[in-house]
Amino acid sequence: MTVFVLVGGVFTGSWVWAETARGLTAAGAGALPVALSGLDGPDGGTGPGGEPVDLETHIADVVAAIDAADGREVVLVGHDYGIHPVLGAADRRAERVARIVYLDAGMPRNGVPALAAVPDQSLRERLAEDGGGADVPPPGRDEWQRWGSTAGLSDAALDRLTALAAPQPLGTLLQPLRLTGAVAAVPTTGVLCTGSGTSIDMLQTLVGFGDPALQALTDPRVSFFELGTGHWPMLSRPAELADALLRAAAGEGRRLKPTGAAEPPPHLRPFLLDVPELPRERTGNVDLHLPPGAGGPRPAVVFVHGGPVPAEARPTPRDWPTLTGYARCAALGGVVGVTLDHRLHAVTDYERAAADVRAAVDLVRADARVDADRIALCFFSGGGPLSADWLAAPPEWLRCVAAVYPVLAPLPSWGLTGSRFAPARAVADAGELPLVLVRVGREMPEIAATVEEFLTAAEECGANVEVVDVPNGQHGFETLDHTEESREAVRRTLESVLAHLAAG
Repeated sequence: MTVFVLVGGVFTGSWVWAETARGLTAAGAGALPVALSGLDGPDGGTGPGGEPVDLETHIADVVAAIDAADGREVVLVGHDYGIHPVLGAADRRAERVARIVYLDAGMPRNGVPALAAVPDQSLRERLAEDGGGADVPPPGRDEWQRWGSTAGLSDAALDRLTALAAPQPLGTLLQPLRLTGAVAAVPTTGVLCTGSGTSIDMLQTLVGFGDPALQALTDPRVSFFELGTGHWPMLSRPAELADALLRAAAGEGRRLKPTGAAEPPPHLRPFLLDVPELPRERTGNVDLHLPPGAGGPRPAVVFVHGGPVPAEARPTPRDWPTLTGYARCAALGGVVGVTLDHRLHAVTDYERAAADVRAAVDLVRADARVDADRIALCFFSGGGPLSADWLAAPPEWLRCVAAVYPVLAPLPSWGLTGSRFAPARAVADAGELPLVLVRVGREMPEIAATVEEFLTAAEECGANVEVVDVPNGQHGFETLDHTEESREAVRRTLESVLAHLAAG
């Protein structure tokens, strides 16, 4: 019989697994929710013998649970922070563990503390400054979003989470995880909660970008499931979670395709329009695609790629077919098409990526061949949050902002709550600035929600938004959907942007 050893995340004790454990035992499996020292029982932030609790304390708790399984097949489940003691214990008992399940959890690395996975950057910095200070108090009822998406939680479940939450021993977040490498031999399954802003399709896209850190996810021993809920599925979808865990133990789940498979990754497939090459000049991280023929200074469209994109990705985004395709189309329309590489390599990089975009715009406007008073910006996908600065304070020379299948509010797992990179908030200050939004009908639900949030805010403030709908289009439709509907959407988008550049 399989026994599931269930390890909770920050602030939660073994109680959090009650309903999921019932679902597992009803199916004939065993369930051992682990009582983590300092989080279960009356001892507060101390462990056995009154010693301070750190990550090694919790690893020992999980090792003890594995040993208590009495020879049964063990599947370790780590939620959130819980994946750190799970990996530490599996590294010490690899021969006893049949599978590790990452439940809406990151990918911890040897030598890195759990603090690195805390989504809220300002909170991470404050906790790091505390050093060996007091335990971390649990959030208030309205503060759980700083630790993960509360999507799907009923009011009663949120009340229960708040009432039963315990202070997290600070040492569990600050002590680095130490691994020998033995755990690498254990098969794994990721259970992704899409309400947190992550999906299997997103992971496949990141793998396609060539991120070396993600190539291990294409191992056939690695599988994935999705749950349409937020960060606490054991409270919001316990029955569905139990079913996913049972199927994971059976080796089921989706697999990711490795790079170098039979066909190129989606972002490197051909552009949907046959556009001839035109003169291109490269200066630093910026490329200018120049319109044919002579003439005075021309307007320019700066195409801003999405991400995060690994720093090692080759070719870099300014050479991707979608970006060069749009830029060449713009040049054929008589304006300068601009592509660039910015440093959005992780969700923590929006600040420096924004600086890169601003520097590129300054470079373009300073070029004698460009009409500095007629500039448009077009943001793609995860580059969408970079549009917020321009919406919040649009300069006079900015004639249009376009956004193509964009992320228009920070996703819950990004830790950017309250940051300035929130177009859905910034649109209230856009005034009469023309906005062109390309919306695809087959969008990832987590991204589609941000688009609707933006459109609701835009309607409330009377923003000047034109929506170009692609009902059957996917995220990245320019290389995925070579249909007349998609081609017409690209033409209409460019025609609108160029018309705004020509107006006035």
